Amino acid sequence: MTILRSALYMPGINQKAMDKALTLDCDAVILDLEDAVSALKKDDARQLVKRQIENNDYGAKEVVVRVTDLNTKWGESDVAAVANVHIQAILVPKISEIRDINRMVELLDAYGSELPVWIMVETPLAIINVNELACQPRVSALVMGTSDLVSDLGAEHIEDRHNISYALQRSIMAARAFGKLILDGVHLDFRDLDSFHNICRLGRSMGFDGKTLIHPDQILVANQAFSPSEAELEKAKRLIDAWRSAQAQGSGVVELEGSLVESLHVEEAKRLLDFFPRPRTELINYPPDTGRFPRVLSPSFGNFLLNRWCIPLI
Repeated sequence: MTILRSALYMPGINQKAMDKALTLDCDAVILDLEDAVSALKKDDARQLVKRQIENNDYGAKEVVVRVTDLNTKWGESDVAAVANVHIQAILVPKISEIRDINRMVELLDAYGSELPVWIMVETPLAIINVNELACQPRVSALVMGTSDLVSDLGAEHIEDRHNISYALQRSIMAARAFGKLILDGVHLDFRDLDSFHNICRLGRSMGFDGKTLIHPDQILVANQAFSPSEAELEKAKRLIDAWRSAQAQGSGVVELEGSLVESLHVEEAKRLLDFFPRPRTELINYPPDTGRFPRVLSPSFGNFLLNRWCIPLI
């Protein structure tokens, strides 16, 4: 399974933003043809995105393109533009029923494309149908669209997210049941990194693999939150050692630091070490005088990003 702690949306109409994404430390880049592109710029954005992918190497990053809803007049043209370029997946918004997925798969098949499909879970009907959506073989990842979901519910964005916890947990369960990746939705208040850190930690504790982002400042925080600490990795190694020692002695009971160890804990520890053989290399420390995260980028550069990159607030 791919490590996807951080997936950054980049506007498909902005060449500078897409170029900058080549140097950023996110695990995935989502080149956006949907919300980040106005109706008048759709054709231009398709050509920009296609050339960007064909002419650049994003290295280890996953490259995904979010197309426009197929129920609009732009959706099919978006798919035609990227169906056969070198990307890892196509992200489809407004997926609510199996027929929505089938329509996308049929369209990709018509272009001879075997691209995996990422689906956005962002409507009440999608939450109701999420088990059926997640089990589709072409679907490889679920992406929460919490902004649209909150809007459709007539709810509010609150930090502890208890008002959408059912939707989040139901989606995570579906993803886990069918072996799919699942990414948490975006956090709109990108300047408040403390709040963002809390949201990421909550997302990890719920079971999300990573988080979608709208601003480069959020990358480091997300990578930290969705990576194990050195202490967690060391404990995983001790757990495996204790288990092996007990097995060698013919003991069926293993206890580590006051807790009973079962085989499922060993498998979890092995998976952790397989994916993260080293602790996270980028740490964000709280300065002792403020207890707040330092900004990764300066405020002035952050304003430049907003004004010049047109980062989509999704």
